[in-house]
Amino acid sequence: MSILGDLAGKVALVTGAGSPTGIGFATAVVLGELGASVVVTSTTARIQDRVLELTDRGINAVGVVADLTLDQEVRRLRELSSDVYGGVDIVVNNAGMTSVERGSDAVGAIESLSLTDWHLGLTRNLDTAFLVCREFLPEMKEGGWGRVVMVASTTGPVNAMAGHTVYATAKAAMVGLTRSLALEVSSMGITVNAVAPGWIATGSASDDELRYGSASPIGRSGSPQEVASVIGSLCLPGLSYVTGQVIVIDGANSILEARTN
Repeated sequence: MSILGDLAGKVALVTGAGSPTGIGFATAVVLGELGASVVVTSTTARIQDRVLELTDRGINAVGVVADLTLDQEVRRLRELSSDVYGGVDIVVNNAGMTSVERGSDAVGAIESLSLTDWHLGLTRNLDTAFLVCREFLPEMKEGGWGRVVMVASTTGPVNAMAGHTVYATAKAAMVGLTRSLALEVSSMGITVNAVAPGWIATGSASDDELRYGSASPIGRSGSPQEVASVIGSLCLPGLSYVTGQVIVIDGANSILEARTN
């Protein structure tokens, strides 16, 4: 076993894991391979396909279809997780950005955005993380151990793109949530951290996004598995003194000052 430990006997919840090529599913694989049993969620029944893929890898997994913008659905998720596994030790708040049912966050100049656009983006990216943490942190406190990882973005916490006001605001707010919660629970054996991925070659990445990734210092976009590896590391017992931090995963793109393309 690594000096960092493993996750044998732990239960991990990964939200927004419906896509076979996304960060959520890649994270579920990493946590499962580290020994955790995994609860995965999405807004559609395709999550059951991900469960089959996880079990084919020898990972103990269960899938839940849930709209995590609704507190009653988050409560149902906790109750089901408790019924199946007795509770959850690790939460990865990955839900957000895009949804099969709801589409992507609105893009455009601020005067073109409706209040509905604004609320929908904040609800999808920020409210889901708040509701999940509010529901699952009490049982971590009771158990005296826990890991929470927010999947934020470089957009908002580190840099921004014109026209992506809603998304940038929501992801920046996730960092504030991360730091505040870390202070609330740091003395209770629980760490709360965030990752900030840059250009990642998920299945939903556009041609423009892949082109932006190729202009990074490394010369390519990152992979979901590379993000998942960082998330998995933050959940290990050996990283118990790392909390309230934001880990940027962008191939040094955000620190490149001189650009020629």
